Amino acid sequence: MDRTPRSETTRAKSARVQTWKPPSSLDAPPPPEGYTHRWIRVETNGFDDRKNFSARLREGFELVRAEEHPDFVAPTIQDGVHAGVIAVGGLILARFPLEVASQRNAYYRRQAADQLAAVDNDLLRESNPSMPIIKPERQTRVTFGGNRSTE
Repeated sequence: MDRTPRSETTRAKSARVQTWKPPSSLDAPPPPEGYTHRWIRVETNGFDDRKNFSARLREGFELVRAEEHPDFVAPTIQDGVHAGVIAVGGLILARFPLEVASQRNAYYRRQAADQLAAVDNDLLRESNPSMPIIKPERQTRVTFGGNRSTE
């Protein structure tokens, strides 16, 4: 009985069936190099949020138009000043330079650290020498059991 050599037979790999999941209503096209995409609120409960929208534009956000991404199907604003801009519900898609985003994040991190320092200073100012308040520790540690000496 002649057999086909094993090296000549191939097993067709069937594509794995993915489990169904609901589609994301906030899918966005990939941002260009050096940018990140963010959804900006322009409307809440049917009322325009012009303050938030204009603040984001002043920060440096640029609106993303659907014609910039012809291979990406997305809902767009149909009329008005922002016709052709990708939008979902009361959100509009905008791009932001990564360099400016990292500077913005650093600014807000410093603001939060300064606020914590101010709270600690107010707390320690109220400390009485007979019952001193120790400086609060702001460190967390996650362990999953076992001996601490193995860390």
